[in-house]
Amino acid sequence: MSVSKEHPIKAMERKQVNSSILSVIFSAVKKASVVGIVYLAGYMQWSIAWFIGPIVLFVIRDQWKTTSDRRRTIAKAAALASEKDVVLARLDDLPAWVFFPDIERAEWINRIIKQVWPNINHYARDLIRDTIQPNLRESLEAYKLSGFKFERIVLGTVPFRIGGVKVYDKNIARNEIVMDLDIFYAGDCDITFYLAGMKGGIRDFQLHGMLRVVMKPLITTIPLVGGLQVFFLNNPDIDFDLVGIADLLDMPGLSDILRRIVVETVASMMVLPNKFPIQLSDDIEAIELKAPEPEGVLRVHVVEAKNLMKKDIGMLGKGKSDPYAVVTLGAQEFKTKVIVNNVDPKWDFWCEAQISSSESQLLTVHLWDWDPGLPGAQNHDYLGRATVEVSNIVKKGQDDMWITLEQAKHGMVHLRLTWLVLSDDYSDLKAALEETQLLRVTSMSTALLTVFIDSAKNLPQARSSTKPDPYAVLKVGNTIHETKEIPRNIHPVWEQGFTFLVANPESDTLYLTIIDKKTSSELGRITYNISKLSKKTKMGVYKEPFSLLRSGPESKVVWSMQLKILKRAEDVDDGPTSRLERTDSQKSTGSAVQDVVSTPKELEVEIKNELTDNPVSDQPPPEYEETVKATTSPVLASTPTSEIGDLIHRSPSITSSAGVHDLGRIQLTMKYSVQRQRLIVVIHKIANIPLKDPSSIPDPYVKLYLLPERAKDSKRKTQVVKDNCNAVFDETFEYILSQGELNTKQLEVTVASQKQLFYSGSNILGMVVIDFEKLNISQPYTAWFDLNPESTYER
Repeated sequence: MSVSKEHPIKAMERKQVNSSILSVIFSAVKKASVVGIVYLAGYMQWSIAWFIGPIVLFVIRDQWKTTSDRRRTIAKAAALASEKDVVLARLDDLPAWVFFPDIERAEWINRIIKQVWPNINHYARDLIRDTIQPNLRESLEAYKLSGFKFERIVLGTVPFRIGGVKVYDKNIARNEIVMDLDIFYAGDCDITFYLAGMKGGIRDFQLHGMLRVVMKPLITTIPLVGGLQVFFLNNPDIDFDLVGIADLLDMPGLSDILRRIVVETVASMMVLPNKFPIQLSDDIEAIELKAPEPEGVLRVHVVEAKNLMKKDIGMLGKGKSDPYAVVTLGAQEFKTKVIVNNVDPKWDFWCEAQISSSESQLLTVHLWDWDPGLPGAQNHDYLGRATVEVSNIVKKGQDDMWITLEQAKHGMVHLRLTWLVLSDDYSDLKAALEETQLLRVTSMSTALLTVFIDSAKNLPQARSSTKPDPYAVLKVGNTIHETKEIPRNIHPVWEQGFTFLVANPESDTLYLTIIDKKTSSELGRITYNISKLSKKTKMGVYKEPFSLLRSGPESKVVWSMQLKILKRAEDVDDGPTSRLERTDSQKSTGSAVQDVVSTPKELEVEIKNELTDNPVSDQPPPEYEETVKATTSPVLASTPTSEIGDLIHRSPSITSSAGVHDLGRIQLTMKYSVQRQRLIVVIHKIANIPLKDPSSIPDPYVKLYLLPERAKDSKRKTQVVKDNCNAVFDETFEYILSQGELNTKQLEVTVASQKQLFYSGSNILGMVVIDFEKLNISQPYTAWFDLNPESTYER
């Protein structure tokens, strides 16, 4: 008797259906059990909230996990694809300098990485255990979560990928090689850990950021490079999934604590100004790789914001917000105070950030609406962000700007930024002190002190039986830095560098204390007056031994120090510059724009930050000969290129033409920021709008749409100017676009009147459509455009 066999595919489908049904039943039983237990507590006459609360919590958690899992799944699929497919698929997200030759180079590097990945796996495991684990443990203890320890660390078989490579050949030292790598990791890691006695795990760990590798110094013996410095230019994007008992924490709020701690730990190790050094040769001094290398200091003044979104719910609907700002520059973070119940807050907050790579670093200001909740969790509502390229501030020396917030429906923030260079001339201190006194801000600095603590010798034993576990604590003012702990050693070698912003070198003091970790007893100390460095060559000392006080007779510490005075950068423009004054933010435009939303010309938004010293185009491309007439104003033609930023916002050129259709003209400036992936459009003014009826003067405004979609979220609109045929707007708008998308887009510019005109059936005064494929806006492009009839364009 023969028995028919079931087809393999049908058998597989039947097993999958059965598995799916069992999974659904198990999930339902599990959730019903939890809710049943909570409901039982409610049955005991506690509250009905014990029944409703868990259901709401489960729904929120499941929705959040579904979104997170989908994002991680997409990233993981990309990590498993071929190199070229990944790079081409992410072309819109890659840096502007990634071209097809760089893609081929990235493929070649990825093949090498894949070959050596098992060895990298071993190195990374030791690095995580020795360096990251202690930092995570210490940070988690602040939240009463003790006993953190990694049990298993396997990074898996999928290596990280390089999406783009740039090797620098300009503005670098002769004895170093510098390259930037767009790094992306979404592998199959398997990491388990213990936390507070409970076992948890991490899966689907993902990381994406711009990694810089500096090979220095170049030497004449193998391996030809003395060492490496590895660091992220800005904070990388990090995400992961929690499994096991830790999965209970994987919900909005609670999981934010662990994620934030991981990001902060990575930042403290290898996000500027922190660098991760790897010494490859014993022939070089450790100080060459490990000493801080600040390029300058950026002074930031967060003045105010206006027209922020309303996030709080009041009795009668939408209330206001309780805004605060978080300023980040690499691993450095500064936070303003919270202004309660105000969408136009005035913070008057000052901070100073050290800059190690002005060409690549970004200053980001995130605005939040404060809400009560679990400390460390992200309970607050997002109000938007502003991003500034530090390189633009370095070129100008200083800037004062209103910036339209990204990722927000509306809102602007007012920033003042000053670039301070490092001077070896102690006589510059007088001017620096005078400036801080004029600012009337006690937290401002006049100097930067760099300290490299190399080692200590002949430390006393804190305990008679064993050697000490020494670490050093350095303090200047309110800033404290600590070295790592060296276990059981009376001759510890730290080789760590630190920087301090100094308020006044004449009176400030550097305190060094060496402490035994186990007994907390002091092993020695030094008190050093910073003013002594003014008499040293180049205001510094190099690896000099200093005797320790309250220590053994032969106890010494070996360190290097250097003092730099903070000095305003020489202005790159030939014209005079003015220092920023507190009253500047009260100035307003001379136009008839309403005060509520008008943008001051002197504080024009971020376009001033984007417009570099490049000539304004005075001729349109050939394709626009019929619709675009560039200005022939002698003012524009004769103005030096270094003054274009002021020209555009303070002295717009004049036109006497009403255009080929006698409908008037509009003056625009357009610029595409490659690094920030932003299209920036400045609407300056309209001119010579025909007045057909003196009793019906138009109330003009300008609106923008991106074509061909003409989507609602691409709409931008200026304020209305009452009764004016030559209205001045000077308003700036931004679109987030990749460079590839830009060439497929057109900008529809419509000039309309809010007031219905008696002599016309439409309130549209004229239009122009600008095709970016035919226009080079990699540099600022300013021109007059003739307005065309509405009928010229079909929608």
